Amino acid sequence: MKILILCTGNSCRSQMAHGFLQSFDKNLMVRSAGTEASGKLNEKAVAAMKEIGIDISHHTSDSVDDYLNEEWDYVITVCGGANENCPTFLGKVKNRIHIGFDDPTYAKGSEEFIWSEYIRVRNEIKDAFLEFYYKKVKTY
Repeated sequence: MKILILCTGNSCRSQMAHGFLQSFDKNLMVRSAGTEASGKLNEKAVAAMKEIGIDISHHTSDSVDDYLNEEWDYVITVCGGANENCPTFLGKVKNRIHIGFDDPTYAKGSEEFIWSEYIRVRNEIKDAFLEFYYKKVKTY
């Protein structure tokens, strides 16, 4: 099964979702990309995932343009911007869905509060993608 996860910058939420799906099932072909890829990973997102034993430090921040001609079982947007600006895929997309999350990079306040926002969003992504995995992927 081929799954593409889209976000605007492809530095935080899409990377965490990518890491979770790969950790659930090594046989999945998961990629993540951005409608306006930043070209780098968010260090706090990498740290939040590392805290629970998932290493996404080797991921790259890629443009969605790299994947437009491919066939996908699922294209999943994880932020409103990517959902609204999702490009037309020239390849075949069997299912396009949106599972949105707050962007922790916009959190303001103490370091403790900002870190807690990354953890909250990470945990929400885990729960939502675990549900997606068991409802959509395992029954596929």
